[in-house]
Amino acid sequence: MKKLSSFLLVICTVNLVSAQQKNMLAAKQLVAKMTLDEKIHLLVGKGMKIPGMNFGVGPVIGQTKDKVDGAAGTTHAVSRLGIASAVLADGPAGLRINPIRDNEPGKTFYCTAFPVATLLASSWDTTVVQEVGKAMGKEVKEYGVDILLVPGLNIQRNPLGGRNFEYYSEDPVVAGNITAAMVNGIESNGVGTSIKHFAVNNQETNRNLVNINIGERALREIYLRGFEIAVKKSQPWTVMSSYNKLNGTYTSEEYKLLTTILRKEWGFKGFVMTDWFGGSDAVAQMKAGNDLLMPGTSMQIKAIADAVANGSLNEKIIDENATRVLNILLASPSFNNYKFSNQPDLKANALVARNAAAAGMVLLKNVSNSLPINNQLKKMAVFGNTSYDYITGGTGSGDVNEAYSISLEQGLSSINKTIDAGLKNVYIQYINDVKSKRPKKNFFEEFLNPSPAIPELDLELAAIQSSVAANEIALVTIGRNAGEGRDRKTENDFNLSATEMALIKNVSTAFHAAHKKVIVLLNVGGVIETSSWSNEVDAILLSWQGGQEGCNAIADLLSGKINPSGKLAVSFPINYEDDASAKNFPGRNTSDQEVKGLGGFSTGFPSEVNYEEGIYVGYRYFNTFHKKTAYPFGFGLSYTNFKYSNLSLSSPDFNGQITASVNVSNIGKVAGKEIVQLYVAAPSKKMSKPLQELKAFAKTNLLKPGQQQNIRFVINAKELASFDTKFSSWIAEAGIYTIKIGASSDEILQQANFKLSKELLVEKCNKVLQPQISITEMKN
Repeated sequence: MKKLSSFLLVICTVNLVSAQQKNMLAAKQLVAKMTLDEKIHLLVGKGMKIPGMNFGVGPVIGQTKDKVDGAAGTTHAVSRLGIASAVLADGPAGLRINPIRDNEPGKTFYCTAFPVATLLASSWDTTVVQEVGKAMGKEVKEYGVDILLVPGLNIQRNPLGGRNFEYYSEDPVVAGNITAAMVNGIESNGVGTSIKHFAVNNQETNRNLVNINIGERALREIYLRGFEIAVKKSQPWTVMSSYNKLNGTYTSEEYKLLTTILRKEWGFKGFVMTDWFGGSDAVAQMKAGNDLLMPGTSMQIKAIADAVANGSLNEKIIDENATRVLNILLASPSFNNYKFSNQPDLKANALVARNAAAAGMVLLKNVSNSLPINNQLKKMAVFGNTSYDYITGGTGSGDVNEAYSISLEQGLSSINKTIDAGLKNVYIQYINDVKSKRPKKNFFEEFLNPSPAIPELDLELAAIQSSVAANEIALVTIGRNAGEGRDRKTENDFNLSATEMALIKNVSTAFHAAHKKVIVLLNVGGVIETSSWSNEVDAILLSWQGGQEGCNAIADLLSGKINPSGKLAVSFPINYEDDASAKNFPGRNTSDQEVKGLGGFSTGFPSEVNYEEGIYVGYRYFNTFHKKTAYPFGFGLSYTNFKYSNLSLSSPDFNGQITASVNVSNIGKVAGKEIVQLYVAAPSKKMSKPLQELKAFAKTNLLKPGQQQNIRFVINAKELASFDTKFSSWIAEAGIYTIKIGASSDEILQQANFKLSKELLVEKCNKVLQPQISITEMKN
C-alpha cells in the first residue's frame, strides 16, 4: 500500500509539473500576442472607487464595485485574447466582501468569520488549519473571487504589533508550517493565496515610511525563514511585498529580495504583488520583479510606459513580469469561466470555524480543577464589557462581514448556564449609551482609525457584592481589539486599566469570601499583561478572538465537552519592558515632517528601527538570557495529564538526517490531545546560539485515558544549521547536539544527544541585503 501511495504521489507531482509547464508556455504565447499597452495594464490593477469620495488616485481597499462588491481589487482584462479580469479580496480571518449590493436588493452575501491567525497557530495543528483553509477557499470560489490575500506570516516581534492577530507566531517554524497548511487548504479549491507581507513588516507605526535596519543572520533565520518554509511546502500562487524599507530600499523595489532570494534561491513559481499603494517607484518595482502593482493607478501606468519609451526600462522585463502574472491567471476561476453560485455552504463552514476555535484556545490557569465547570452549577455572574460585546476578530482588512456571531450568553445557555439578568442589563445599557454618543464615520475613517474600545464599566462594589448570593460562579471577560494602521499601547491595552484591575480584584474578593470560583476569559488578539492579577482568580481561559462561533467553542471548553489542547505560539512576558525588542519598538522618527496620504490622512513620519536583538526574538531571548515569563512559549494546560517516555534517536551520529521517536501517554482521567515540541540545542563555539530552538512539532490524536501514541520527527541538516554571514551560508557546527522534547519551551521532559563529526556547509546563499549601518546585535 505504501509503494502504491508513493507511486501515485510521483504521478500527481509529474502531472502538476506538466500542467505548470503547459500554463507557462501558454502564458508566453499570449504575452507575445499582446501590445505593450495591454501588457502594462496587466501589471497594474484596475483600482477601486468609493462613492462620494475622491482621493486623486481613486481606489481604497475593500470598496471595489467591479465584479465582486467589496473586494480589494481587480486586474485588467484583455478581452480580445480571452483574458478575464481576476478578483482579489482580503481575508485573514475569512473572505471580506460587502454583504449588501446596490444592484441586487434583497440578497445577502455573508461570509464565515473564522478564528484569527494567532488562535489557529495556537492549535499547533496543521490538519485543523488546512480544513479551515479548505472552507475559506470554497467561499472564495463560490463568491467569484480568484485570489485571497492571505495568510499573513510576519513574525510577532513585539507584543504591541497592531496586526499581530493576523500573524501566527514569534517563531518561524510555527509560522511557516501553519502558513503552508493554510495555503494548501485554500488552493485545493483552485483559487489562489497571497502570503504576506514580504518581508520584515512587524509594526504598523509609520509602516509606509519606516526603514528596518537588520543584520543578515536575523533576517535569514527569523524573518525570512517562515516564508521560505511556506514557499517550499505550498508554492502559493502569489506573494505580497510589504510597505516598509529593508536596509534602505522599499521591499517592493528590492531585486535581491524578490528575485535573488524568493525566486532563485527558494524556487518560487508564482507572481509578486504590492501591498495596496506600496512602494514609491513603479519602474523600480518592475525591475525588482514585483509583477503586479495594486490596486493600480493611472500614474503607475504612465510611468512604466514612459520608461519603456525612453529606454530606461527594457520591454523584456515587462514580458517576464506579464508572463508570470498570466501564468497564474490562466489557472484562475475567472479565466476558466467558473460559474460561481454566490451560495457557499455557510452552515458547514461555521462548524469548521467552531472546531478550529476550540482547538486553539489556551487554558492558562486552572486551580483545583475549577474547570470544567461543575454541571450542577447553573447561575453565573458575568462581568466585563466584552462579555456582552464579544470581539470575533480584528479591525481593518482583517474584518469579516458575517451573518451572525454567537454571543457569550448564547454559548453559556447552550451548556445550561444562565447569566445574571440584572448585571446584563447594566452592561448592555452602558455599552449602547457609549456607542450612541460616538460620531458616525465613513468607511475610510473607520478603516484606518477605528473607534477605540469602550472603557470598562466602573461597576459599583455594591453591585458586585449583591450578585454573589444569587449566583454560583463568576466569569470576568477582558477584551482587546487592534488592527491595521496603528500599533497597540502599553497603557490600558497591554496593561489592564485601573478599572479592569479593580473589577478582577473586587469580584475575586467577593466571590472567594463565599467560597465560589472566579474564571477570567481573555477575548484578545494579542499578548497582554497577566502576572499582576492572575493569582487572584481560579482559572484563565485564553479564548483569543474566535470568530463567529467563538462563544460556542468557549462553552465547549468550559463545560468539558472538549478538552483544551491549545498552546501558546507566542510568549507572554511579565512586563512589557521584559521583551527584547521593547527598547527599540517602533523605532525613531528621522524627520519631523508628517507625510499625508489618501484623503489627507496621515501615513506617519519617515523613521527607522534597528533590530538590535538580532535572532533573540521571543522564547529565544527569554530562555537564553534566563528571563522569566508569565507564560512561556508552547505553554498550555489540559483537563488531563500526559507522560513522555522512551525518547530514542535513529543514530548516535548525524548522517544527513536523524529520526527522533518518543511515546506520549494519557495518564489522566479524560480524553485529550497533547502538543509535542522538539527543540534543538546546538554547539556554539563559533557562533552565538540560542539555548534551544524549535525545529518540529506534532499534535497527538485524541488519546483516551491510558492510551499511548508514538510520535516521530525527522530532522535534516538545514534544521541544525545557523546562518553564517561571513560565508553567506547555512552551516552546522561540528559537536554535540541535544534533542529536547517538551510540553513547552520551559518544560523539557526528554532529551538525547547525537554527534556531528565534521562541520557541515548545508547551503550556500547569495550575499545580499546587508545592513547599511553597523548594528550591535545581542549575543548570549
